[in-house]
Amino acid sequence: MAQSWANILVRLVFSTQNRARSIDAGIEDELNRYLAGICRNCDSPSHAAGGTEDQVHIALTLGRRITVAKLLEEIKRSSSKSIKTKGPQYAGFAWQNGYRAFSIGQLQLASLNRYIAGQKEHHRHRTFQEETREFLNRYQVGYDESSVWD
Repeated sequence: MAQSWANILVRLVFSTQNRARSIDAGIEDELNRYLAGICRNCDSPSHAAGGTEDQVHIALTLGRRITVAKLLEEIKRSSSKSIKTKGPQYAGFAWQNGYRAFSIGQLQLASLNRYIAGQKEHHRHRTFQEETREFLNRYQVGYDESSVWD
C-alpha cells in the first residue's frame, strides 16, 4: 500500500474585527490553548499560538486533508463562539473577515515560534498594519491597500 507524507508548515495571522482590543488577559491563555486544540482536532497541529489584544499568530503543520481556508473557517467559528461564552463583555466578539497565511520552511519554525512568543514586545514598536505590510512585501504578495484591513 502506498504511503503519503506531508510537512506543510504555515504561519497564520488574523485580527479581531476592526482591530478591537478585545483579547484581554482574562481570556488570552485559554484562547491560545483553545486555538491549539482546534488545530489539533483538524489534524493540523500547532507549534505556537499567541498574539496581542487585537490579533493572533499561529504556527502549524497543515493537515493533508484540509485547506487553509477551511481550517481558518473552523478556527474562527469555533473560537468566536467559545469567547462569547466567557462573559457579557465578550458578547460582541468577532474576528476580521480576512486572514494572512504564509508558508514557512522547517528551518524557520524555531524562529517563528520565538516571534510568536514575543508578540507583545514586538508590537510595542510596530503596528499590526506595519507588520502586515512587511509580511506582504516579504512574501511578494500584491495587494490593494484599501482592502487589506477587512
